[in-house]
Amino acid sequence: MSTRCISVASVPFEAARYVDILPDGHRSKRIHGHSFKARAWATLPDGWADFPGDESTALRRRLESCIVPLDYSLLNDHLEIPTDENLARWIRQCLQVPGIETISIQSTSDQGVDLDNEGRAHIWRRFRFEAAHQLPNVPEDHKCGRMHGHGFDVVLHANQEIDNLDMGVDFDYLSACWEPLRAELNYACLNDIRGLENPTSEILAAWIWDRIHPNLPQFSSVTVYETATAGCHYRPGEFRIWKEQSFEAAVRLKRAPREDCRHTLHGHSYITQLHLTASLDDVLGWTVDYGDVKELFKPVYQQLDHHQLDELNSLDSPDCKSLLYWMRDRVRGVLPQLNRLDLYETPGCGGVLLWGNSHASPTY
Repeated sequence: MSTRCISVASVPFEAARYVDILPDGHRSKRIHGHSFKARAWATLPDGWADFPGDESTALRRRLESCIVPLDYSLLNDHLEIPTDENLARWIRQCLQVPGIETISIQSTSDQGVDLDNEGRAHIWRRFRFEAAHQLPNVPEDHKCGRMHGHGFDVVLHANQEIDNLDMGVDFDYLSACWEPLRAELNYACLNDIRGLENPTSEILAAWIWDRIHPNLPQFSSVTVYETATAGCHYRPGEFRIWKEQSFEAAVRLKRAPREDCRHTLHGHSYITQLHLTASLDDVLGWTVDYGDVKELFKPVYQQLDHHQLDELNSLDSPDCKSLLYWMRDRVRGVLPQLNRLDLYETPGCGGVLLWGNSHASPTY
């Protein structure tokens, strides 16, 4: 079974820009500003960091050093055409880190670009709608059988080969593709919409795909957040759901040098995501119940939450990579559909463990 452990680091910065290549009248052709976030995803070689467990922090330090000249600057002073795609290229060239897989630029909280090593761009934009629904085929005592509602988030993803092009699909075109669906879904009861009589996250994601793809050839997948901590990612032939949980824990990294503050007892508010890929149940309309995922993970969660991680049994070091393997070994027996775990010690900084038939890209 192929297994990959990817280190992730994220750094925010503030900058202004204008993008001259856009058509006249486009708002981004005017000088404007963003709160950007740069993120690096890397399969780092053994021994690259100062000590085992330092990978994400060392990657973040390198990323921070690259971002320094961009922070509170006009990006056009550094790049002739400062699109998100070109900004990702600039950071990759500056970073000079082995094993970099993807550089991501998030220009707002709702949009961004991930650029890989082969000139492929993954462009995404997030949207929201408010709606009611109930699941008619669940057991009588299941809470989702009652009529209730959510603020749903939807992310449209477009993948394309851009090679040396300055940009891929315009974010505004993704918005134009979404608008007819928003008009149909927003402030509606999903059960009343044709094709959504059983409106699980999985069925809703596939329904959105069927309506967007004819107008967007680059459309690669759709993500539906039913809540802030659970959702479904769909591409033809694959449903992947995830459940997110946070836990509070103390930790001491024994392999850190004594002069390093991480060698002493400290703590984090960790965030972990469990990703599962499975076939759709023809009756229930879902792959795995989010509630079942949470319940089956509970014995592991209880060992983590409000505990000192360096005192856990069978865990030599409570660094992010070691914790990912430790969690996987304890939960995959009860969740065989599990093929990916994410763990973040601080916002945007941590690791992703993928195995089996998990989607090759960890960025979404």
